[in-house]
Amino acid sequence: MKRRVTKAVFPVAGLGTRFLPATKSVPKEIMTLVDRPLIQYAIDEARAAGITEFIFVTSRGKNALEDYFDHAPQLESSLEKSGKHALLETLKSTNMESGAIAYIRQHKAMGLGHAVWCARRLIGDEPFAVILPDDVIAAEKPCLQQMVEAYHKTGGSMVATMEVPTDRTSSYGILDGQANGGALVSVRGMVEKPKVE
Repeated sequence: MKRRVTKAVFPVAGLGTRFLPATKSVPKEIMTLVDRPLIQYAIDEARAAGITEFIFVTSRGKNALEDYFDHAPQLESSLEKSGKHALLETLKSTNMESGAIAYIRQHKAMGLGHAVWCARRLIGDEPFAVILPDDVIAAEKPCLQQMVEAYHKTGGSMVATMEVPTDRTSSYGILDGQANGGALVSVRGMVEKPKVE
């Protein structure tokens, strides 16, 4: 029987250079999309897929990210006293249970694979998800939930993909896949950011 996927790694150590100058002082994961920070969308999707342990691979300057998930007693008290109960509940929904969240430092920017490697001791030999908070996917059934369900049916590694225009392939990892019918594709190979030919 396959073990449940209960851990997720969030590689959030990057500098966010695509979002400069905003990310000069604010981590990109804290930037808002409509009414919530990007990281909150990722956490909500992870929770919906059954994730209960959250591992953040961070770097220097990401204190705002840690503060976001911490309790804010003074703010909670102020909202309570002023009768702003709906806001108080929204605020409390961002709190993480003690022991459910961990932060690991990636001391050198060595890419996504290295960021996941930095979390290896907390992952152990358990199945886990890697969630990139700046990739927001709008779907009727959340993407991660679909992937976890596919993992439980088929086993093995899963990766969410999307088609990209040929002139943009140098910005993405590109897969060589074999369609199996339906949404699942067997991967035969991968090239990281190939030059456009």
